[in-house]
Formats: sequence, C-alpha cells, structure tokens
Amino acid sequence: MKNIAKYIVIASLVSSAWACDDLFEPAIENIMDENKMDTDPRYVDQILGSAYILMPYPGVTGENNSDNRNDVATDDAVSNNIDNAYLTMATGGWTSRTGKSVDNWRDRNASIQFVNLVLKHVDNTVFANDEATNAMFRDRLKGEAYGLRALNMYFLLQNYAGLDASGELLGVQIWTEPYTAETDMNVPRSTFAQCMERLLEDVRNASELLPYEYSDAASANDVPEKYKAIGATLDGYNRVFGASTFLRMSGRIAQAVGSQAALLAASPAFSNGSGVTWETAANQAAAVLDHIGGPAGLAKNGHIWYSDSEVGNAPTETVSHAEVIWRSRHGENSDIEKECFPPSLYGKGRINPTQNLVDAFPMANGYPITESEGNYDSSNPYANRDPRLALYIVTNGSQLGINNSVINTGVDAGNNDGINKESGHSTRTGYYMRKLLRNDASPNPTSTVNKNHATTYIRYTEIFLNYAEAANEVWGPTGTGGHSYSAYDVIKAIRKRALGEGVEGGDRYLESIKGNKEKMRELIRNERRLELCFEGARFWDLRRWNSDLNTLNSTARGVSINGSSYNYIDVETRDYKDYMIYGPLPYDDVLKFSNIEQNKGW
Repeated sequence: MKNIAKYIVIASLVSSAWACDDLFEPAIENIMDENKMDTDPRYVDQILGSAYILMPYPGVTGENNSDNRNDVATDDAVSNNIDNAYLTMATGGWTSRTGKSVDNWRDRNASIQFVNLVLKHVDNTVFANDEATNAMFRDRLKGEAYGLRALNMYFLLQNYAGLDASGELLGVQIWTEPYTAETDMNVPRSTFAQCMERLLEDVRNASELLPYEYSDAASANDVPEKYKAIGATLDGYNRVFGASTFLRMSGRIAQAVGSQAALLAASPAFSNGSGVTWETAANQAAAVLDHIGGPAGLAKNGHIWYSDSEVGNAPTETVSHAEVIWRSRHGENSDIEKECFPPSLYGKGRINPTQNLVDAFPMANGYPITESEGNYDSSNPYANRDPRLALYIVTNGSQLGINNSVINTGVDAGNNDGINKESGHSTRTGYYMRKLLRNDASPNPTSTVNKNHATTYIRYTEIFLNYAEAANEVWGPTGTGGHSYSAYDVIKAIRKRALGEGVEGGDRYLESIKGNKEKMRELIRNERRLELCFEGARFWDLRRWNSDLNTLNSTARGVSINGSSYNYIDVETRDYKDYMIYGPLPYDDVLKFSNIEQNKGW
C-alpha cells in the first residue's frame, strides 16, 4: 500500500529543475496532515507546488543537464558519456528495470496525487475574506490542478501506453481521488481511450477555469463578467489572475497540452483504440494557433529563441519570447555550456549530433541534398545549406564562444576538440551541439561568464507542426477543414522563416510537392526533426509513427575529416526490438500488483 505521507516526502526529496518552489510562500518544507489544507490556504498552494516541482522537463541548470535529453537514443545524436542512461537504452540495455521510465512513473503518479489532494480540499479552504476573491482563488487552483493532471497523464501515456497480450491498447491507471492508507492500489490499467477521455476533460476544465494567459487587467472593465457578477474588484482580480502568476498553468498551456496529447493519440501507433482522430488533433492545435492568427503569428525569430539576442540579458518573469508558450524561470549560469561546449571552451561536449541529422538539413534553396536541384557539393558539404544547420550544429571550422574561436573537429585538430580524442570530452561524430547554448556565456573556471537561461517547455513551433501533421493526414496538404490555413500554409511559413526571403524562385521544392500527401508527410516529419532537434521530440515521434525496426535501428553516423578529405563512419549501432515502439511499465510495480499488466514483449 502507498500512503499520502510517502508522496509528500517525495516532494521534499526531489530537486526542482525549475526552482518553482520560489513561487510559493513560505517555501515547501513541512510534512503535515492533509486536513490542514482545509484551514491553511498556504498549505494548499504548497501541495500544488509539489506537483510543479515534479514536472517532467529537463532542467536549465546543474551538472549532467545534457543527460536528460533523449535525442542521444535516436539517430540524431550520441553522447560521449558512457554512463548516459539513454545510451544504455539505445544500445540494447533497455529493460523494465532500466532507463528513465522508472523515475517517470513514480513522479507522474506522485504529481497526480498532489493535484488530487488539492481538488479534494480546495473548496473547503478560505483564501480571502471577500467572497469574490475567495471564489477566484478556488477557480485558479482547481484549474491549475486539472491542467497539471492532464500534463501528467500525457507523459504517462507517452511513456507507458501499449498493447497487452491480446492486442488491446491500454493506457494507465486513472486516479481522480487521492490515495489513502486504505486505498486498493492493485487495480488494472484503463484503456488508452478512457485515459484520453479523462485527459481532454481535464483540459476543458482547466481552460474554463483559467485565464488564457496571466496578465494584470488595466481597468475594472477588463475583469471577466462572471467575476464582476459576484462582486470582483480590479485589485482582487489582479491579485489572483495577474502577472505575478505568469509562469503557472494557464488556459493557453492547458490547450497546448491537449494538442500534444491529441497528436499522440491520433498517430499510427495509437490510433487503433485511442478514440481520437487526426481531425481532433488538428482542431486541438488550431485552438491554440487561432489566438495568434495562425501562420501570420509565427514568431519571426522563433527558430532561434534560445540565442543570446533572443533570451536577452534582462528578461522579465512576466514576459516571454513570442515563440514561447511555457518556460521555466530564468537562471543566470553557464551550466549547459559547461556540459556541451567543446573542450577548448571548457566544455564536456556531451551531445554529438550525427551525420544522419546533418544530412537531413536541406540546401539553402529548400531541396534535400539528395535532389540534383539542390546542387549539393560533397567536397564542400556545409556550403549553401539551410541556415538552421549552422544555427543548431557546430561543424568543422565553425566559430563558437565569446571570442568566436574556430572549432576544428577533424582528426588533425591540435587540441581535444578533434574527433575521438582521449579526453573523454571530444566529439564522437565530428560535430558538437550549438542549439540551446549561449555564445556569450563561458564556463571557463578562471573567468566564468554566466548568462540568463530558461528551459522552454512548450513552444508555438511545436503546435504549428502538430497542426500541419494532423491537417495533412485528414484534409491533405492544402485542405483547411474549416480553418483559415492548411498544412501547406504552416510549412511554407516555417521554411520561409528558416530559409529567408531570398530563395531564388521561392520555395520550389515545397511547391513541387504540395499536391502530394505522402511527400508532404515526409517533409512535415523532416521539418519537425530539424525544428525540434535536441528538444526530446524525435525519440517519441519515431515511436508514435510506428516506425519500422530499420528506422529505429538506424546506425548513428559521423564524419572523420582530415584536411579536405571526408570519411563517413559508423559511430554507434542501435538495438531496439519491435515491441519497443511502446515502453515498459516499471518491473517492481508489475511484480507488486497482480492486476497491472505489462506491455507486450516486456
């Protein structure tokens, strides 16, 4: 049996990647009986804060930040850290006892326990002396709880949904009430469709209770009518829903989570039994995108949201980049640079992009490098390429760091930046990651330069790509399904942003395939690979697409450069089995609870 105290203790032991306990006063620290929530409004907020602390996103600070990124378990990257858990998974060591899945199961269920506690007690708690402000506090906290429960269900389904021995698509157990010492935990998993029904209902509840985004209302006229009707004042509304609440779950974030979940459910690996169609997935994404005018609202510099100029040196905690739907607090550090810069810049070079990923970037005119119209030059392979290649990946001869140092990744490098040097921090593929790093930060221990960083949890480009994928499947490349934009319109905007205005003759490759649903699907998936690289998308994308074993087991490749000679090499083989389209439930839980059935193959 599990009990409430156990899960409250978990929160006190987990380090906060977001440091979101800073949002709660006083800090989360005491272990008290749950009924204290009825008389102590701060305790309700602290319990909800425990759910935030357990959110499933990579941290922006701390050692081994790069080890949280599952890209190194795909054909997009490898790690030079031999102890990396995803490296172990990708090379044959993924079992129901290993990998990141065990911790994720515990944390997601613990987080749901916290939000269920809040939902149980929040309407008994007095948060303010006046009735209107009290009602608004209750609405906000309930809305946050519903949104966080949907978020946790999405990640549980992504990690653990799968086929049972009979071929039925199962989800996870659905908990809508908090556990007690008497709760029978030995209950079977619900179907995937039942889990999605619960998730989308939570998204709807959160969207109804929360403002679309938190900001201070300028006048009493801006207070929503439903709160005016019960006597809410401008000061009271801003106290509850104002800018000071900016980084917490909002209606916009809840709808974005709904888009992520609906895309997962409509995808080939889950569509037979999810109850969710491509049309539903497209509409879920459009619900978010319509607020910014569709493709016209695509952030101009959204593909470089993490750069020095876009993060800025003095961001506020109540304003985000136009690309960002949800992010962490900013933290001033150089931790991720320490993990991922090349050795000459005092980094460990942990994430090494593959030749596979490099080859996925098209030419500057939009054509794949395999098409003759692209004019790819194998003797000068990085020339005239899609600008995103240089933005996201350090290639041989690239400049990086405060002093724009030239990085030599070849075998003839005079330092440890070269491929397969003995330092343990050199590249294994001939490439280093540039994306997510700030060029103006430095982990040099004698003259460290720290800069503001933030982890972006959800951004608009992902939702645009969600829409493009779903819309293409249900309405074809140029169909709109009643919306004002198509999959083609979205991809045109994304590629125009990346390639610039100066592509001679326009994006001729896109124009050549816009009438072909299969070619458009291939392009959308490749754009997703490029735009979301190193953001943890591809590992799950390959699985929800029900990719075959040849794709899952694509050998990670690199390049050994010596002068003007390019020798393409195999770096790391993948060893996935066909049942690994779906992940395993933790071994200990399946062993402990006889009614929890493991996914087929595990």
